[in-house]
Amino acid sequence: MERISVFTGIAAPLKRSNVDTDQIIPAVYLKRITKTGFEDGLFANWRQDPEFVLNNAPFDKAEVLIAGSDFGTGSSREHAVWALRDFGFKAVFSSKFADIFYGNAGKQGLVAGVISDEATSQIWDAIDANPGLEVKVDLPAQQLSYGDTVVPFEIDEYTKWRLMEGLDDIGITLQNEQAIADYEARRESWKPKTLPAKGV
Repeated sequence: MERISVFTGIAAPLKRSNVDTDQIIPAVYLKRITKTGFEDGLFANWRQDPEFVLNNAPFDKAEVLIAGSDFGTGSSREHAVWALRDFGFKAVFSSKFADIFYGNAGKQGLVAGVISDEATSQIWDAIDANPGLEVKVDLPAQQLSYGDTVVPFEIDEYTKWRLMEGLDDIGITLQNEQAIADYEARRESWKPKTLPAKGV
């Protein structure tokens, strides 16, 4: 997982609320056993409409999604985050996220920042006035900015730390790799052995 600090990207407006994970990626796309290659399933039903925002330039290259409230409700599928990430999104902003989606995002390298409904509407208006608007996401400062406008966003400290350090669950475990190896070396011979880390 890559470290995230400050980046700039095109913002796309998703002017819909109560977007659930089945709308983000329908269940028919959940057959792969990898964590990549899900971009074709992102908003697949909505993308059948040629006028859907992500079907049109410049939003087909967007890296920041500005969504309505209650984003990511429904099932707990991690594929929703993977699909957003595989499409090219680095961050999603909404006034409210489903708890499980929010947790999955932080574990998979996607910034999920909470902004007010008022800020959401203001950003949508700015994008309407200037399609292709680039926004700057400053994770350490917890700010989204464009032009002279600065919008603070909320993200919990632990998730922010994970994203800035580029640590998924495996990465966090591997921080204790030497301690794990030392423990394994001391285990009684009759106990099961774990496989050594690759490259060791």
